[in-house]
Amino acid sequence: MFKLSEEQQEIVELVREYATDKIAPLAEEIDHEGRFPRENIEGLTEMGFMGLCIPEEYGGIGMDELTKSLVIIELAKACASTAVIVDVHYLVSDIIMHMANEEQKSKYLPMAAEGKLGAFCLTEPGAGSDAGGLRTKAVKNGNDYILNGQKCFITNCGPNEGDYFVVIALTDPEKKTHGGMTAFLVDRDNPGLSIGKTENKMGIKGSETSELWLTDCRVPETAILGKIGDGFKIAMIGLDGGRIGIASQAVGIAEGALAEAVKYAGERIQFGKPIAANQGLQWYIAEMATRTEAAKMLVYEAADLRERGEDCTKVAAMAKLFAGEAACFVTDLALQIHGGYGYMKDYAIERMYRDARITRIYEGTSEVQKMVIARSVMKR
Repeated sequence: MFKLSEEQQEIVELVREYATDKIAPLAEEIDHEGRFPRENIEGLTEMGFMGLCIPEEYGGIGMDELTKSLVIIELAKACASTAVIVDVHYLVSDIIMHMANEEQKSKYLPMAAEGKLGAFCLTEPGAGSDAGGLRTKAVKNGNDYILNGQKCFITNCGPNEGDYFVVIALTDPEKKTHGGMTAFLVDRDNPGLSIGKTENKMGIKGSETSELWLTDCRVPETAILGKIGDGFKIAMIGLDGGRIGIASQAVGIAEGALAEAVKYAGERIQFGKPIAANQGLQWYIAEMATRTEAAKMLVYEAADLRERGEDCTKVAAMAKLFAGEAACFVTDLALQIHGGYGYMKDYAIERMYRDARITRIYEGTSEVQKMVIARSVMKR
């Protein structure tokens, strides 16, 4: 059983209060308008949470992996869009903390703590689950590299989002995943970098998801993150953290949906009594609560393993798989409990239902998580 420290509990209460009072009341408007929740990010920046796990010497507050998950869970209860913006920002900050040199850390980590958003650019039209299908190339030119290619489905990349990007590109196409990929830190204003189409999504509509185009984009050797050929390793490190983050988001959505269902069931009167008095509905609530709690425990374990520097790939994949499936299960039953009202946009559960669906897809589909888990188990 995980017991939160006093400091962790204080952070949870602080974020929960802010999310309840400031973020939740705007969630429906943000979803309806499909607008970037700038006021939420600014508020979280002022509270220090955009630099949550960044060391104090770079302007952060130096918290741990579990605290990161706790924050994302609380944000996702109120607004899944805000949660994923923060999660991807944390993912990029984490990559920089672990793989960047001192000059890069000194530049980008203070920016991150100040709320300048980072984005992780791996996915391409022909390279989703299969990273080996990557086509973006980086060609050496004197002391620089010239990048050409297209990235798609990039979170924190759009008209209002994304100040710097971790871009994975091929530096040796023959090697591909085996040392042929390299990661580059590219600023938004770098010539040759442009933002393409912004997607019109089913859910998480406050988070901008766009194409990123690189057209003869020249970057210096100093933009290389880690070493030449480290790109795939960096991507995998990022995905471990990203999967824990999305699992945290899924847990938050599930907890929010469960709370909405319990509240509605206690208030809705049918046949002279609250529908919560019906045993069949109570069984729904019991299973929703059990799956949500089990998902949370997997998230906690994965975050704890990662914090201790142990191999967390299998458990991170388990957390992502189970939490994503649980979020969809819980929001579906929560909507069912609401009946016809749940299908209407007057109730938050309609938005939660749509938001939950992406958690089974991004940062690796449920099917990919099963592949990762099975490979890990069969290595024993």
